Amino acid sequence: MKTGYTADIGLEVHAELQTKSKMFCACPIVDLTQAEPNTAVCPVCAGMPGSLPVVNQQAVMAGLRVALSLECEVMGTSQFARKNYFYPDLPKGYQISQYEYPLAITGHLPVRTDEGWINVRIRRVHLEEDTAKLTHIQAPNGESHSLVDLNRAGIPLLEIVSEPDMHTINQVRAYTRSLRTLLQYLGVNSGDLEKGVIRFEANVSLRPVGCPDLGTRVEIKNLNSFRIMTGAIAYELERQSILLDAGGVVQQETLGWDEANQVTLSQRSKEEAHDYRYFPEPDLPPLVITPGMMSEARENLPERPDRRFRRYVTDFGLDAYQADLLTDEKAVADFFELTLTSMAQPDPTLGANWILGELFGWMNLSGQSIEEIPVSPRSLAGLLDHLQGNVINAATAKIVFNEMLQTGKEASEIIRDEHLQQVTDQDDLEKLVKRVLTDHPEQVSAFQNGKTGLYHWFFGRVMQESGGRADPIVIRKILDENLKV
Repeated sequence: MKTGYTADIGLEVHAELQTKSKMFCACPIVDLTQAEPNTAVCPVCAGMPGSLPVVNQQAVMAGLRVALSLECEVMGTSQFARKNYFYPDLPKGYQISQYEYPLAITGHLPVRTDEGWINVRIRRVHLEEDTAKLTHIQAPNGESHSLVDLNRAGIPLLEIVSEPDMHTINQVRAYTRSLRTLLQYLGVNSGDLEKGVIRFEANVSLRPVGCPDLGTRVEIKNLNSFRIMTGAIAYELERQSILLDAGGVVQQETLGWDEANQVTLSQRSKEEAHDYRYFPEPDLPPLVITPGMMSEARENLPERPDRRFRRYVTDFGLDAYQADLLTDEKAVADFFELTLTSMAQPDPTLGANWILGELFGWMNLSGQSIEEIPVSPRSLAGLLDHLQGNVINAATAKIVFNEMLQTGKEASEIIRDEHLQQVTDQDDLEKLVKRVLTDHPEQVSAFQNGKTGLYHWFFGRVMQESGGRADPIVIRKILDENLKV
């Protein structure tokens, strides 16, 4: 984007809710990437005349948990409405959604960006049903066809609409990743974009720098990955800036993203709310949120990821990089904190280094998640206690940890059975160092003549002779004395 303009970007995030059944019927939620098409369908989600919807309470509770975490004002009464428009993927010819009376309004989400923290305001959070899934194919004779899979029709969606508070691609990327992490923490969405469980729509506009009025916005629909979303927004910002520089006018319209050609394409002129002919869903009563439902939704709400991040930096003294990696997944952050509380002398930096280093390394090699590894937080804490107590040194600790991961045994058992306790006796280690120096007179002479890099070679030889069990601090002290460093 050329200089001279301020970008204003708002996002509509559609997140599938992890419920057992669909939003308005008892059809099960199936894996759309594996299930046979049109196998989880009933008259309600297929839009058959005379079928009646029933609200999924589990979806309502999931929506409440998100709204409360975003510090929204939850509406005591909300209303489902019919959003009328015709597309082949909409079985009824209308979508049951919320518009005038949504589940919640006016929240916010603090987001950490490369430039610092920003606060993205949330305009509304509302419930709706998903559409069916279309697959476009081309027959051998050249004719194009579209196949419809109703398994997705009626899956509960939570739509989270932000204000246009983002002004750069980096801010958009940070906001969407933060929101995805929050949904995962709450257990309402898996965050698996490859399965389409989160989709984005971007509202994008430009205005001259210093101008208080927002420019004409366009909406880019159906962006199903971070890469596609940021690519489409970046292209649109560039297109609009070139158009405005040339004296043109941005038209309010709905755009699609052509991934193959990396361009936005006009789909239709932008509709306003009245174009959808919203009216209250006659088959559903108003949705009343009771005090009991609010209490249940608040119960066991996890600490929000941004607050956890700040606490790790402020209270634990971790750097931003460590805190970011540890809080990116709730399971990892939980593992880290359980490790600390299980240590005799909690050391956040030591615990973080081992989880982000040795543990993450194992997970990358094995393909296991942190919930699947055979070492519990309590077991890792036991290993770190042995390390802190000088029972073993750092090199031996890595050997022990690797065996713990392969066998599931406790550190104390491995150290005892394999005689891995650290050698700390001053006399024994002094004899070991002197033997190494005596056996390698040429290297000693070279060291004394200025080849100081041999110091590390001597250290390595002593450690090797001790089977890796010698106390490194004591070894260095004895080497310094004998080599007169």
